[in-house]
Amino acid sequence: MPLSVATWNINSVRLRMPIVERFLVENAPDVLCLQETKCVDDQFPSAAFRKIGYRHLAISGQKGYHGVAIVARRPIEVVERRRFCDKDDCRHISVRVPVGDKSVLLHNFYVPAGGDEPDPEINWKFRHKLDFVAEMNAVRAEHDANSASILVGDLNIAPLEHDVWSHKQLLNVVSHTPVETESFEAMRKAGSWVDLMRHNVPYEQKLYTWWSYRARDWEASGRGRRLDHIWSSENLLPVFSGYDILRDARGWEKPSDHVPVIARFDIG
Repeated sequence: MPLSVATWNINSVRLRMPIVERFLVENAPDVLCLQETKCVDDQFPSAAFRKIGYRHLAISGQKGYHGVAIVARRPIEVVERRRFCDKDDCRHISVRVPVGDKSVLLHNFYVPAGGDEPDPEINWKFRHKLDFVAEMNAVRAEHDANSASILVGDLNIAPLEHDVWSHKQLLNVVSHTPVETESFEAMRKAGSWVDLMRHNVPYEQKLYTWWSYRARDWEASGRGRRLDHIWSSENLLPVFSGYDILRDARGWEKPSDHVPVIARFDIG
């Protein structure tokens, strides 16, 4: 039984609902995980999702900032909305998705961006980001014969040299500083997570999921970063059938600065 899971930082779900609908109609993932929904739960456009077949929803939102949500065409069961760094800022939600004879635990994360100054002593936002990633060490890729785990989201760190347009020029830019990338990879390994987007993809191949609004012509500049990620427990590797980065979505009308990523699994 196949399972497709998409992740997308939508940068305001109500503002960008037209392109969300386009994406779902054209690509029809089983599950879509959204970040930066930027609305409280009762203002989430649930009716619009249900109208196009996404009748199962798990939402954790707040007014104007942050927020995560999971919408699905198949039943899901909410597991938890975890607090990090003692803040109620709606950056995590997890659900269970039954797939064949397995139960998949799916985590959806929105990691803090960290501000502009990569110094935790003078920038509390950067300190918060580092602390948040440190707490994510406790999120493990739980699995056994009947279960598996997937972790997706805007993790706001481009960990590898070719996850950014210029490793050298971005070493002191938040999202690619050594203190971030080293703690990020240590956290991923501590949880026994597999980076599916880099599985069987050469490390020298450039991979981007985000292009800044600041570039007048994002496509011509090519200055992207891989900030959005899809990880899984090891037992899903044999059934992982690939993924797509929908780069064209960056050029849609009123786009997010992130694009959707879809992973596919042939779970039997």
